[in-house]
Amino acid sequence: MNSTSQELSVTEKVGYSLGDLSANLIFQTLVTFLAFFYTDVFRIPAGTAAAIIFTVGMLGAFVFTPIIGLIADRTHTRWGKFRPWVLWTAIPFGALSLLAFSTPALGERGKVTYALATYSLLVLVYVANNLPYSALSGVLTGSMAQRNSLSSYRFVAVMVAQFIIQVLLLPLVLILGHGDKALGFHNTMTLFAIVGTVFFLITFLTTKERIVPSAEQSSSVRVDLVDLMRNRPWQIMLAVTVLVFINLALKGGMYIYYFKYYLSETQLSAFLDHVGFNGVIAGLNKLLVDIGLTEFSWPKDAPTSAFSLFNGLGIIFMIVGIGFSKRLADRFGKRDVFRGALLASTLFLLAFYVFPPGAIGLVVVSYIFHGFFYGITIPLLWAMIADVADYSEWKNHRRATAIIFSAMLCGLKFGLSVGSALVAGILAFYGYVADALTESPGVVHGIRLTVSLLCSIPFLLAVVLLFLYEIGKPMELHIEQELSARRLSVDAGA
Repeated sequence: MNSTSQELSVTEKVGYSLGDLSANLIFQTLVTFLAFFYTDVFRIPAGTAAAIIFTVGMLGAFVFTPIIGLIADRTHTRWGKFRPWVLWTAIPFGALSLLAFSTPALGERGKVTYALATYSLLVLVYVANNLPYSALSGVLTGSMAQRNSLSSYRFVAVMVAQFIIQVLLLPLVLILGHGDKALGFHNTMTLFAIVGTVFFLITFLTTKERIVPSAEQSSSVRVDLVDLMRNRPWQIMLAVTVLVFINLALKGGMYIYYFKYYLSETQLSAFLDHVGFNGVIAGLNKLLVDIGLTEFSWPKDAPTSAFSLFNGLGIIFMIVGIGFSKRLADRFGKRDVFRGALLASTLFLLAFYVFPPGAIGLVVVSYIFHGFFYGITIPLLWAMIADVADYSEWKNHRRATAIIFSAMLCGLKFGLSVGSALVAGILAFYGYVADALTESPGVVHGIRLTVSLLCSIPFLLAVVLLFLYEIGKPMELHIEQELSARRLSVDAGA
């Protein structure tokens, strides 16, 4: 096995991170807006939308992901195991992203069939792209400190994509669709497809696989699966991944309804005036008109504007949290930092239950603190999964990076599917009516309950599970040192 654990250059870290920015332009759109797109733009009933999202998610988690993982671990090309997958999927990913957010004129049955087909194909290509991409982080370097650094770069890029989606997507939809949401989604996804394809190509060109298993480490699928089942840190991180992504999909998909139907529109408008947001938009538009350009088509209604500002502030403070992540992890270890920060972020999420509809300032401040502490955990999750791959190699003397990441992506897809389906399912259960001026008290209660208590349960369970995770800082260092010595020994004998 190649033993090199070189310090990664800034170019390689940035190049690798652009792949996550590309994927997350689509991923964050799916998490935040797929239920809304299906119910309010494509006009699929909420219950049917929930069934589509859940069914395809299960297909992605338990069919597509394991198959791609097994194939990727056995891929051998002059470019490596994982890099070529980024190249092969770049154009199909962009094309299917566009198709999945198009609205052809079909009857109700035709719409359901179209949504099911395009979403299934998009999830398949997403897995074929993102699983090898994620596994690539485990073979770029053998240094855990460098992986912490790479994860910080990577998830700043994720936060940039999240900012674009959660803050700017709706304005982009209005601008590029000239007020027509269906056309706006189509044109916006066309833009994302072009940008994403270019960035994937940059990722392929700027990265290099350095941790290459020696021929003696080859193993059968059965052996890989047995190793996986005996890997307790993997079991815990799989459960944590499921829980984290249930939370992300559940709260991410429900916030837009929280702003539209629970918070006071009058107070939202007053808040936007008070913090100077409306003044900034007015000043921007005056400047654009004065120089002969068209006004910036920001959403006119207060809930949508406030929702975008809310997301923007949260993402900014997540990025601030990411900035603290590496230093804290290097000092205290990933596990302890992840657990403590996740618990702190949950407390600010729970606070949403007690906020009345007019407490806009408290909602925003609580979300800022939630975002900061959650931001600390963001790079650590995937760095810990790479550590689990090292743990497997250390214990079993065999490396199977992609199958470990594929198992985690199974958990990710399962969590997202459950969380996203719960959004549409909860709305259907309480009797949600799309585009209603007001919703029933039962619907409003369900929305409020979801963004606070229900969203907190997965995070709290994850905190408990992390007390059972054995790879603390001392074990991290021991595994890294022993694997480095083994690789040097193999290279010396080659």
